[in-house]
Amino acid sequence: MGIIMTVRNRPYPAARLRALLLAATVLGGATPALAQEVAEVDTVVVTGKRLSEASVAIGTDHATATVSITREALLSAPAGITGLKMLESLPGFNVQANDALGMYEFGNSVSVRAFNFQQIGFLLDNIPMGRSDQFGGSPIYRYVDNENLLRVTASAGAGDVALPSYASLGPIVDYFTQAPSKTAGGAFSGTLGSDDLRRVFLRLETGEHGGFSGYASGSWIKGDLWRGPGTIDRKHFEGKLKYALPNGGDISFQTVHNDYFDYDSPSITLAQYAGTAGDVFGRSGRYFAYLGVVPNPGAVGTTQTATNLPAVAGGPTYSNANYAQYYKFAVNKRKDHLYGLTLNTPIADNLDLTTTAYYEDKGGYGVSPEAYATSLASYNAEVGKVAGIVAPKGIQYGLSGVDGVRQGVTGKVSWRVGFNKIEAGLWLENDDYHRTQNRYNVANGHPDGAPLFNERVHAQRDYKSLRETKQFFLKDTLTLLEAKLKVELGFKATDIDYKIAGYRNPADYANFRHPILKANWKDSFLPQVGAVYSLTGRDQVFASYSENMALPRGADDIFSAASPTVTSPLPETSTNWEIGYRANHRTFNASIVAYQTEFKNRLQSFASLVPGGGGVTETFFQNVGAVKAKGVEFSGQWKPEVFAGKAYFNANVSYNDAKFQDDVLNYRASTTAAPVTLAIAGKKVPDFPDWVFTTGVTVEPFDGLLVNVSARHLESRFTNFVNSEKVGGYTIVNAYIDIGDGFAAGPFSQVKARVNVDNLFDKDYLGTISTTVNTPASFRPAPPRTIQFTISADF
Repeated sequence: MGIIMTVRNRPYPAARLRALLLAATVLGGATPALAQEVAEVDTVVVTGKRLSEASVAIGTDHATATVSITREALLSAPAGITGLKMLESLPGFNVQANDALGMYEFGNSVSVRAFNFQQIGFLLDNIPMGRSDQFGGSPIYRYVDNENLLRVTASAGAGDVALPSYASLGPIVDYFTQAPSKTAGGAFSGTLGSDDLRRVFLRLETGEHGGFSGYASGSWIKGDLWRGPGTIDRKHFEGKLKYALPNGGDISFQTVHNDYFDYDSPSITLAQYAGTAGDVFGRSGRYFAYLGVVPNPGAVGTTQTATNLPAVAGGPTYSNANYAQYYKFAVNKRKDHLYGLTLNTPIADNLDLTTTAYYEDKGGYGVSPEAYATSLASYNAEVGKVAGIVAPKGIQYGLSGVDGVRQGVTGKVSWRVGFNKIEAGLWLENDDYHRTQNRYNVANGHPDGAPLFNERVHAQRDYKSLRETKQFFLKDTLTLLEAKLKVELGFKATDIDYKIAGYRNPADYANFRHPILKANWKDSFLPQVGAVYSLTGRDQVFASYSENMALPRGADDIFSAASPTVTSPLPETSTNWEIGYRANHRTFNASIVAYQTEFKNRLQSFASLVPGGGGVTETFFQNVGAVKAKGVEFSGQWKPEVFAGKAYFNANVSYNDAKFQDDVLNYRASTTAAPVTLAIAGKKVPDFPDWVFTTGVTVEPFDGLLVNVSARHLESRFTNFVNSEKVGGYTIVNAYIDIGDGFAAGPFSQVKARVNVDNLFDKDYLGTISTTVNTPASFRPAPPRTIQFTISADF
């Protein structure tokens, strides 16, 4: 059976491109003699051991709102913190995590302006990271150790058109690793922390020899879950080799290997958190967790208690659905390997080439429980249709396997001619992904029994999906008016072919279906226009406009849930406007930007009629209309002269008003409910707080001692589309102390100790939200006070 689905975005008229190029010609021709480099600022501004470099922090000379976290700031964070959680220090980013380090993959969420984690583009040293799905994706937190990062640069609304991504609807976050050192040596750190956390990091540098240099690093983390039984275990390795070419260019090879294992913890509702949900085990509050021991079985008809779970009528001993609360049925395992080869070289006067080839191999599995009644229904639907299946014996061991290969190449040429810098580039990528899911018996049906992989109860899925991406960009940067004005004119073209084939869900097995579904999302003209004007040597104004198109997030889930006859969704698209001002002065720097962002064809899962299905409904992802966000973001650093350089301050403030623009027609709360119009136009987008504040003070009373205290405040957030439920805001305070900065001992050029305290006042609040349409949402409680002690040394 083969079904072809094709979706194409509206074509953009060539006149729009001609108009942009005409504007470039007019502006450029008016001042042909003014091609100069931007004048340097005459004195050093706002410095401090834990402040990001001023010009980098506020995005000097960028035509878009671009801010960065530099190496100094990265190294002040708790050891082992993920690169994703570090984004919470940037203006506009609402980052939620299940734990202080952000390591639990299914507990992370990010929102910025109108977008969430899956609508942000991520890159690592010119390598696009693809989609951020935990199943089969390449989320950035698997690929970086903070100690190896040079900086993290983020554009909240309009990432550079030259950066390759099919996930971004505007926001781009770029991670840059350090180059190998020219001198031999290395770095070491050891960390002990709350919940029996142990971490070791080691990096060895070869130094430069005959143009070659390199480093290799490893980090090892072990610890307990802060909530409930279970552990985390992460082994992470990175390496980079670099060869300096005689012509001034270089070739570098880098690799990342990540091996991660952990146990899950549950999401909970407000009622479960408050203890009003009637939980049979009496759980409530922030420590609501899976069970560490198996409750005793009970005979049919006996009273159900926390330690006695009676079997269902006619069912085996361990058929009670509450056995699914045992923690050993909630496991994640991932192995990821990434290789990249990059060439940077001049190929002629004023003509440079940068190209990167990359290869990623991924694999792993997840374990989840399935109740006896659910497994029995699926078994009955498949018996006689799927060979070799056996009846369920009790609780089921659900095993989801993932593997795949992602490979691609990016290439960019840059040509400087007169007052123009012309760039053109191409990105090609193939992403092959394979997912399986089956339910198996365990020995004697016992929750702590060994899985019986020779006793498959029913098949859930076994499919392969393929994404073939082609993206081209062209950009001209004009330097005008004695280098006071820089204008950027560019566009990109994106073409994504998608195919999924195999058994996507149990219905495919039951109906003897093995469909092949295809889709295409394409837009040949996605423009970006920006300008930055230097009012003085220290003050700039900037503005930008961009259009974007993204692969429908969760495409595999969309096509897995839907019947083969359901129409493919339209791609999500966006337009981003922003205008701002930045200042870079001797004692302070700041950036403020106002923006308006709109994206269309938002995807949401709900029940709807299957076309040609004779009144049958099915739950699948569908386009539900537009979202518009407008707001203001401020970021600044201040080092008052009155404190003689011993104290400095930083602050980020953002206001964001994100609302739905359309009602949802023919919405069904379930497959049996009557269709209604879901009135969400004008409602707030869930999990998007209006206000986010981050502020901090750093004190350096004398050499070798540094103290920092920071606070972060989020206002309340709605949890569903209809705004019928809300979770309160919160303020948390973090602190750290660095001791020994500049201290040398024996073979060590730098020996330091650091204490990090997260959630200093032990605030109890709900963080990550799993949003819903019109029902109560589920949450992840945020971790309590967490303390780390780290000793580090350079040699």
